Amino acid sequence: MNAPRTAQRTCDVTAFFDEATNTVSLVVRDPAGTACAIIDSVLDFDYASGRTDTRSADRIVEHVRDEGLETVWILETHVHADHLSAAPYLQERLGGKIGIGAMITVVQDTFGKIFNEGTEFQRDGSQFDRLFSEGDTFQIGALQGRVMHTPGHTPACLTYVIEDCAFVGDTLFMPDFGTARCDFPGGSAANLYNSIQRILALPDATRIFVGHDYKAPGRSEYAWETTVAEQKALNVHIGAGKPIEEFVTMRTARDKTLGMPRLIIPSLQVNMRAGQMPPAEDNDTVYLKVPVNRL
Repeated sequence: MNAPRTAQRTCDVTAFFDEATNTVSLVVRDPAGTACAIIDSVLDFDYASGRTDTRSADRIVEHVRDEGLETVWILETHVHADHLSAAPYLQERLGGKIGIGAMITVVQDTFGKIFNEGTEFQRDGSQFDRLFSEGDTFQIGALQGRVMHTPGHTPACLTYVIEDCAFVGDTLFMPDFGTARCDFPGGSAANLYNSIQRILALPDATRIFVGHDYKAPGRSEYAWETTVAEQKALNVHIGAGKPIEEFVTMRTARDKTLGMPRLIIPSLQVNMRAGQMPPAEDNDTVYLKVPVNRL
């Protein structure tokens, strides 16, 4: 006689929305225990003054402590270009290991050259505690997580599939808003299409949590949770079986109309270092570079 199948566990997910960057940070906990993971945290940054603030991260710290949770992972879906990560700040206060995709090394090499970081900037991903590759697994208490490499938006993008939930970062948005841009270095609309097809091959009831929301026209509230079934049927860019050729044509044309994210320059320099600032200079001040007239 076959042994009975163990029912799939579900995640307990709490979202923290940062309206300044339209970012959704997520705390994923094992409902049967106290273990949790934090996904895609935000360090507040005022570009004009060059000042950071921890208001957004402190909301997460307060939640984790109030709930009596143990942070085992601080996860990044990719190197964000629109906000700074608060991973080191959270790790200092809550513990946990910082994880990102193994292809971070490609991103570090690309932007290490763009920002002329020199040989002292390590391009081997060693700033992170764990580099995840396709098929890797991890635990959040009794919850089983596995890693899908889903490039397209960037070459290092991951989707974390944790039991019946998929945390897709910027790869997909809510169905009424569509999909991620692909015009950053290493991006590819064809790769994004293929990555999304893998996500949409998950069971229809899989809960999808997106990393940003911009309130599509006609919608009055921010949203960040959908399902595989909803994305397959309704996503305005990829749904209803849209073929790859049509998607690539649409995505490429659309990306040409988009401006660069407001915080792209500081975000990349900080996030490729696992959320750490560049080293202070001889006057004990940290500086972020702005390439000027770069060809």
